[in-house]
Amino acid sequence: MNRINILFRNKKSDILSVYFTAGYPKPESTLPTIKALEAGGVDLLEIGIPFSDPMADGPTIQQSSKIALDQGMSLKLLFSQLKDVRKEVSIPLILMGYLNPILQFGFESFCEHCQSVGIDGVIIPDLPFNEYIEDYKLVAEKYNIKIIMLITPATSESRIRLIDQNTDGFIYVVSSTAVTGSQDKFGDPLQDYFKRVDAMGLKNPRLIGFGISNAQTREAANRNAQGVIVGSKFIQLLGQEASPEKAVCRLKQDLGV
Repeated sequence: MNRINILFRNKKSDILSVYFTAGYPKPESTLPTIKALEAGGVDLLEIGIPFSDPMADGPTIQQSSKIALDQGMSLKLLFSQLKDVRKEVSIPLILMGYLNPILQFGFESFCEHCQSVGIDGVIIPDLPFNEYIEDYKLVAEKYNIKIIMLITPATSESRIRLIDQNTDGFIYVVSSTAVTGSQDKFGDPLQDYFKRVDAMGLKNPRLIGFGISNAQTREAANRNAQGVIVGSKFIQLLGQEASPEKAVCRLKQDLGV
């Protein structure tokens, strides 16, 4: 069974997923950051593939991608870095990246490499759902790679149910129609959106991301989903702290976990 499915089968609430950009702040940072996050009790990791035009990402993640790319980070190098990751790391690992570099690598080759290094799922923010169904779903399933789809406050109920029926991992509930970035709190419209999705009785578990930066936003999201995804906040801390271990410690303090 895929590690993502095992995680959600065994843990029903308060799941903490953390995103970071591969190769940030240094090209050799990837593995130490993965190991520090697992040691810090994080349940699930999203490893960002640096890209020159990350349209769904805010300034913090955009800057981390630029720094990583400027220092020579690439998808080929990332797979090389992850070659032996499963000798030391057991939690689910997801790659998050944009369609262009994945297609340049070759989608089936990408999925094959993901399987060989122990990647469990992939998030591709600019992959249209219809194209996923028609062109990519069977290939991903061949390699047991879960393609995680995003929904936003603008996603219709019918589309949410279609995504739920055709995916198997979790649904990424985006807390905004804008880009990633920290928020101090979620207002009533967002809370209503979380509640509306929660009341739909979907078969897939849900994680809420975009804007999780403190105990207040984490707790608000956890009330209506199985957990949260933190990205920009952790990238900021990686840039501020002397080590990934210290960044993880600060993150847990700020999130109240």
